[in-house]
Amino acid sequence: MADESDTRKTGATIAIIVIALLAVAYTLYFARSFLVPIAFAILLDFLFSPLVRGMQKLHIPLSASAALIVVGLIAIAVLGSYTLSGPAQNMLRDAPATIARVQGELGTVFRPLTEVTTTASKAAKEVGVLSDSTSPAEVTVVGPSVASKLAGTAQRMLAGWFQVAFLLFFLLAGGDLFLEKTIRVIPLLHDKKKAVRIARDVESAVSVYLITNLGINLMAGVMVGAAMWMLDMPNPIVWGVLTVALEFIPFVGPLVMMGLLAVSAVGVYDSFGRILLVPGAYFAVNLIQGNIVTTLVLGRRLALNSVALFVGLAFWFWVWGIAGAFIGVPLMSIIKICCDHIEALHWIGEFLGARDEPTRAASIPDTSTA
Repeated sequence: MADESDTRKTGATIAIIVIALLAVAYTLYFARSFLVPIAFAILLDFLFSPLVRGMQKLHIPLSASAALIVVGLIAIAVLGSYTLSGPAQNMLRDAPATIARVQGELGTVFRPLTEVTTTASKAAKEVGVLSDSTSPAEVTVVGPSVASKLAGTAQRMLAGWFQVAFLLFFLLAGGDLFLEKTIRVIPLLHDKKKAVRIARDVESAVSVYLITNLGINLMAGVMVGAAMWMLDMPNPIVWGVLTVALEFIPFVGPLVMMGLLAVSAVGVYDSFGRILLVPGAYFAVNLIQGNIVTTLVLGRRLALNSVALFVGLAFWFWVWGIAGAFIGVPLMSIIKICCDHIEALHWIGEFLGARDEPTRAASIPDTSTA
């Protein structure tokens, strides 16, 4: 009877945990428009908090430091948007012609398949399987134009970034306010110290990751832009900026970048070799960056195993879309750091962590002689 009762309790506990996880996941999904700006602001707060504390040592008030940082970020964003507006407009203007040419090239490749499909359709009509009299009427649905969609997306992004800017200002101006509040409500001294360690470790890890990755991605962007300029690709500045942005998304970002470059190269060059040279140049830069530069600079900081990283990115992309893909890595790293410091959740941090090569053989028991 005792074993049966324990089994029921275990099953009930597992069911409650599963329901709670599903509730959290769907809450993150349906509240994404509210939570995404908060997540970006918190990550930027982790990034700039050490700078604010350094400015405070120079007797600069917290509110003044926060205002300088936020105004500086807004100025950089406005200047960057103004600089890229011309090349971006040129790229959008040339996009229809490029897409038409790519469709023409693909039509040439798939022409035999199209001819077979057309022949099969004609044969079906002749035997009466498919007749014009029974074909359903075509209904044309007129939706919003591409320009209106882009305008709506731009308005939503602008509103979101204003939310991030205001919230970032209040977070930076508040200093360690929320950490102090958290410490006050925690009863035990040991737990107070643990909370401080978690906060500082998260802040240090996220700051190092964002600053280092930004520097590495800027180098990669400059190299890709220079390569596109040497290959006579139009709008090399835009390709460099896209490289900087998409390199923040592991796995998917480089693939998307290579696909965009390949499609654009089809619209520019006639030679198959020249077409392959464009994504090949980006692949070479990405290979050097990912396997040499990033490994040497970051080392094992924020080390997450590939499976956990891929699943985590897929989850954050599902709940928060493109924004979730951009901030998925630091969010996964924050979860790992918190789990590493909490004994009850230590096993989760262990599963998320990268493999420790020297101890791998010793950690797996040998069952070959069993």
